[in-house]
Amino acid sequence: MESNIESVYESVVSGEMQATANKVQIALDSGLSANNILQNGLISAMGEVGKLFEEGEFFVPEMLISANSMKFGLNLLRPYLVAEDVQPLGKVLLATVQGDLHDIGKNLVGMMLEGSGFEVIDMGIDVKPEDLIEAVKEHKPDIVGLSALLTTTMVNMKTAITMMEDAGMRDGVKIIVGGAPVTQDYANQVGADGFGKDASEAANIAKQLML
Repeated sequence: MESNIESVYESVVSGEMQATANKVQIALDSGLSANNILQNGLISAMGEVGKLFEEGEFFVPEMLISANSMKFGLNLLRPYLVAEDVQPLGKVLLATVQGDLHDIGKNLVGMMLEGSGFEVIDMGIDVKPEDLIEAVKEHKPDIVGLSALLTTTMVNMKTAITMMEDAGMRDGVKIIVGGAPVTQDYANQVGADGFGKDASEAANIAKQLML
């Protein structure tokens, strides 16, 4: 691995936020392409972070710090990626369902998705199904990710999916669900295309759905 790329990679895995942006700038100044830095520095590092999480070497705090470090680098890199016409892996619309005010898990999923090369549109918390449908019409995502942390609010996932079906837009978009009370059985029950038990798994499923 080229030394400046390796420096970016190690900075993300280690969770060095401002240092990551500085190292991305050094890599750019050395003449490396933005896409090279993105793929082999940021995305590759987040892949390693996800692997360490799955192996029990990293926990949510470490993953969050690394994801934030990646965002520092990505924010600096974004205009260069636009100039190089680098296309995202896909577009994901995220929302915590109506009645639920929890967003830490959703935010981490969003950062892991960005770290996997996706464009992410985050609608925030307490999102009404009708607002979700309008956002799907506007942004035309490849994937919709729905989050809930309460058993009393996860039923609103079904409401949102049913309304998408009634609006005739279900066939054009994949749906992933997740959150503490959500299971694979529940995902099957509500007609979702995927279930992520954690942020790393959600990002991997999103990549599989784009194949």
